[in-house]
Amino acid sequence: MKTSRYRAREFALQGLYRWLLARHTPAEIAQDIVLFRGFDKCDALYFRDLLEGAIHDAGTIESALVPCLDRPLDQVSPVERAVLMIAGCEFSRHPEVPYRVVINEAVELAKAFGGADGHKYVNGVLDKLAAALRAPEVAAARAAREANAASAVR
Repeated sequence: MKTSRYRAREFALQGLYRWLLARHTPAEIAQDIVLFRGFDKCDALYFRDLLEGAIHDAGTIESALVPCLDRPLDQVSPVERAVLMIAGCEFSRHPEVPYRVVINEAVELAKAFGGADGHKYVNGVLDKLAAALRAPEVAAARAAREANAASAVR
């Protein structure tokens, strides 16, 4: 079952895709998207925050993404680019959302809307981005996994 936040991410993805292709304003995009079927089931505030945040912070998010990519940013498909930008927005604006949740939700979006193996690319890029933007959280999670693995061996 899709959560209201997942639905917000879906609608934000559609809006950001539109922004990447046509550069409509966030207000124009939101005005249209709120009329989409199923919008009433999404977290509308989270949708607006993701859409407006990703567009407002696009330069910063894209700059953070570039070192994590294996190709120039303009060669990343618009769907995958939008997914990466939404996740980058969540990493920076929503520290209450665990980085693993951000990555998992982005991978699910890429599976649903992207190309055949786009989700694998998104996963790899976001692993690197999380290590850069949420270093303490990622380090703590790795240390916990290693401690669990060590105690399981004993």
